[in-house]
Amino acid sequence: MKARLRRPAALLAGSLIPLSLLIGPPASAAPADPMADAFAGSAATYEVPRDLLVALAYAETHLDGHDGAPSASGGYGVMHLVSNPTTHTLEQAAKLTAEPVETLKTDDAANIAGGAAVLRAHADELGLDATARKDPAKWYTAVARYGNATSPEVARLYADTVYDLLATGVRAATPDGESVTVTAQAVQPDRGAYAQTRDLDRTFAAAAVDYPSAHWVAASSSNYAVSNRPTSNAIDRIVIHVTQGSYAGTISWFQNPAAQVSAHYVVRSSDGAVTQMVREKDRAWHARDWNSRSVGIEHEGYVNDASWFTDAMYRSSAALTRNVADRYGIPKDRAHIVGHVEVPGNDHTDPGPNWDWTRYMQYVNGGGGGTNPHTPQSICGAGYETVDSAALGSAGTVYLLYNNSNGYNCVATVKSTSIGTATATTAYLEVQGKTRVTDSGSFAYYAGPVRAPAAGKCVKWGGKAGTSSYDSPFEHCGS
Repeated sequence: MKARLRRPAALLAGSLIPLSLLIGPPASAAPADPMADAFAGSAATYEVPRDLLVALAYAETHLDGHDGAPSASGGYGVMHLVSNPTTHTLEQAAKLTAEPVETLKTDDAANIAGGAAVLRAHADELGLDATARKDPAKWYTAVARYGNATSPEVARLYADTVYDLLATGVRAATPDGESVTVTAQAVQPDRGAYAQTRDLDRTFAAAAVDYPSAHWVAASSSNYAVSNRPTSNAIDRIVIHVTQGSYAGTISWFQNPAAQVSAHYVVRSSDGAVTQMVREKDRAWHARDWNSRSVGIEHEGYVNDASWFTDAMYRSSAALTRNVADRYGIPKDRAHIVGHVEVPGNDHTDPGPNWDWTRYMQYVNGGGGGTNPHTPQSICGAGYETVDSAALGSAGTVYLLYNNSNGYNCVATVKSTSIGTATATTAYLEVQGKTRVTDSGSFAYYAGPVRAPAAGKCVKWGGKAGTSSYDSPFEHCGS
């Protein structure tokens, strides 16, 4: 049964006020766009920027409430209101809105109002006044707190994901077929103390990881067993999982001692980014009796929603699986690369019927793996168009793009060789009179996006892949 959309109560000036008193009696016919209306109404009631509220919900669930079923970390509904041993935003939302917990779990409109109320409570704790609340940039710390992260680094990762969605825009279809959109917009978030926090999307810890393309975030020591594999136990299986949650949320959950679960790797949907959380020598707790013999790879998303399983995710995960298989001599076939559902003694269903095993195994075995799945537009986001490019020998191409709607330039270096393997790659953008911004590191597919406001300004741009580099003069002064 689909979740109902109903009118929640609201919290205004510290008092519980039924929303019906604010907006009048219900219409005789159901609204044509109930979820869009719910976002607009809750945003107005709790004085939360509407587009920010949608972007946060999309980052959490792709606007799918999953009929009241919880995520792996105990999150419910479109806004992922959490009830687990350490986090109780679901119960907090019930107090703030005067809605029953069960209603918040299953009713989309009530859940959206609950999320808005919790986010507003964070803003109030931070002292955001009425003027500040109108500026999406000022909500960064409140958004970071909403993610319930167990470390500042993951809190920043969570908030950056939401603001990246604001920058690129959102066009999502709900399970009922309704379209909900957010127009791409230039927002320079006020990160506050998080500006000094390590950016997990830009830092690597080569000494800590087994896979060179991975970022490193350690799982809680309560969630895995220290071992000495493959000396103590042979590694002969790779287990494919789906997180039943978001990338940042899963990383945070594996850091939480209450979780009692972990995986070696987590892969992001949007771009295939990989985070390692448990060393391969140690036994992550992901497959019960097969923990001792396997490497576990979690994939951001939900088993019943194919929108999470992007080509970038498939290709990146396949490159990781191929690397692990080659290092341990694991045959690259479906007898040795299995889904969680196929592990004996488990009651899980992931990766589920929407996982494309045929395509995935083709990529694992090298088929179709020679083409970069990313384009400069997919890297920079909606609204950006290429205005210039320069070849970097045979190793790649660096692109300069411009977004007419917000006046931003963007630079991305897209690799043409060593696809899926981490190699030195760089992209930079320098707006005249401003400090150069550079993204440089060992990347599997691309460097960037590097974005900056540049309407009416001259820019220098360039990048490097392999042994080839390009550096422009100041140019494109009118765009």
